[in-house]
Amino acid sequence: MGPLESAKKVAAYKAVDEFVKNDSVIGIGSGSTIIYAVHRLVERVKEENLNVVCIPTSFQARQLILNNHLILGDLETYPKLDCAIDGADEVDSDMNLIKGGGGCLLQEKIVASCANQFIIIADYTKNSQQLGEQYKKGIPIEVVPMAYTAIQKRIEDNYGGLVQVRMALAKAGPVITDNGNFILDWHFPSGLSNWNKINTEISMMPGVVETGLFIKMAKKVFFGMPDGSVKEQS
Repeated sequence: MGPLESAKKVAAYKAVDEFVKNDSVIGIGSGSTIIYAVHRLVERVKEENLNVVCIPTSFQARQLILNNHLILGDLETYPKLDCAIDGADEVDSDMNLIKGGGGCLLQEKIVASCANQFIIIADYTKNSQQLGEQYKKGIPIEVVPMAYTAIQKRIEDNYGGLVQVRMALAKAGPVITDNGNFILDWHFPSGLSNWNKINTEISMMPGVVETGLFIKMAKKVFFGMPDGSVKEQS
């Protein structure tokens, strides 16, 4: 296992050990780091006979829960979660997050909003002073297909930068989310800082379903470091 994977693993294990309790309902996020969190959860369920219900944020998360024989729940049955554990594409010094590189931002944000505690696990490459420092793929914005061009132009006119439709790899045409929408990736200009205001304004544009900006949502971030330690930010 290389230093990056080791960093993901130590962050995931620490978060699960600290925040998962018996008789709790846990949101399970999406992405490569979450796989280690699920592995640790499985170990603890077996060792400690924990009763934990898992709420997925995506098709991938749902498969992870089922394949590992954990208890699968949904927000209809469990609208209040004890905590949600998820990854991030980037975290700045104010704990603003960019999420949605894997295209699951809408369901991730819904699940996070239902949790008492939203916990982020990431490797050291996701740790930045300002958004855009490390992550260069832009801010994902999920949009209703008919509105994508209008939203593209409006964001570029209002804030600058470049907005591109995310194209699929093994399929002709755009990426289609789990909810049947398109994703725009906004490569924003440097120097932007009022993310709360920007996020609110973009969210209000007709046709925008959700943004990949997670503002004032995370309670704690665990960064796995190259030396095997875990840096905590809260």
